[in-house]
Amino acid sequence: MRVMQSGKTPPRPIVLNDTTLRDGEQAPGVAFTAAEKQAIARALVRAGITEIEAGTPAMGQEEIGAIRAIVEAGLPAMIIAWCRMRTFDVDSALSAGVSMINLSVPSSDIQIAAKLGGSRPAALEQVRRVVGYAREKDLDVSVGAEDSSRADVNFLIELLATAKRAGARRFRVADTLSVLDPDTAFAIVSVLRATTDLELEFHGHDDLGLATANTLAAIKAGATHASVTVIGLGERAGNAPLEEVAVALKQLYGRDTGVVLSELENVAALVAAAAVRAIPLNKAIVGEDVFTHESGIHVDGLLKDQRTYQALDPRLLGRSNRFVIGKHSGLAAITALLSELRLSATDVQARAVLARVRKHAVECKGTVTRETVIKIWHDVRDRSPPSCFQDSASVQR
Repeated sequence: MRVMQSGKTPPRPIVLNDTTLRDGEQAPGVAFTAAEKQAIARALVRAGITEIEAGTPAMGQEEIGAIRAIVEAGLPAMIIAWCRMRTFDVDSALSAGVSMINLSVPSSDIQIAAKLGGSRPAALEQVRRVVGYAREKDLDVSVGAEDSSRADVNFLIELLATAKRAGARRFRVADTLSVLDPDTAFAIVSVLRATTDLELEFHGHDDLGLATANTLAAIKAGATHASVTVIGLGERAGNAPLEEVAVALKQLYGRDTGVVLSELENVAALVAAAAVRAIPLNKAIVGEDVFTHESGIHVDGLLKDQRTYQALDPRLLGRSNRFVIGKHSGLAAITALLSELRLSATDVQARAVLARVRKHAVECKGTVTRETVIKIWHDVRDRSPPSCFQDSASVQR
């Protein structure tokens, strides 16, 4: 699944099914208002998302109303409802006005025992009956095999075949408890792909920090769809992050998802605000510090050619490099900044400024703003004792 070579037929686009409004909202303490759900849905569409799992209508009329409002907004995206494998849930989804549902059924023996009394035939019968009922109501259906990663793969094959006969168009492989590694994710999806022409979707959780890697492995094995959430929001440690999967597919494999990469930062900020969750500074793709550099060796190289220490071009994401001055800054960064500020300094003075900058960064536990550098420059020039100017802002490039 490396970058496509000329002369070969382009692979089909990968569809990202964003479930921020469903699984993302299941993150502890997260609760979106109906207005926030609509705003997030619109932002997702601006970001190029064409499938949105908008919620769980069986929760009640308020949730049904929120989903219906998204449907009635007429967005150019498939609006999907998540349902248990029950006719009641199908009826609730119909009330929400969606045209597609994800019907979830236990697939591991552990969950089948707890939820269905231990009967695999009961699970298959539920699929036949409820999927058939949904198809009679003209709903498109994806069957989600809950806890697929702990299921007997032969039973998954049987479950998938049953779903197809009942009229489902898609089968979702769910690493519900985050127990997979990329090799195993690849193996499971490969086996299923060899048995069916149905759409295959992978839904990965991130308890082990492998959700993105597992999702990429599943796509490499033949998955056509990937379930994602903005900033990885979701149950426990969350889900495969939309921004990571979209950019990795583009950057590593040249695979198209239709995602507008420059919109990822905006949708991440919107979701984080609605969820009252801070985006970590070092969060891949959308974190504030992703294109930030302090190390002297790195900054010196980047000033000469940004390819020396940056493989991902920030311009793809509508962003730019940022240099900060701190403990690890080198003479090249200090010289460049003094030149930008039009502050003359001899080599000896520049080195003195650098020494004082490093001391300041250690004592004040932060980066050093250009205002502080100016004060340090004056201090070095005038040979007067410096003071600790507390700050945390950064130097922009």
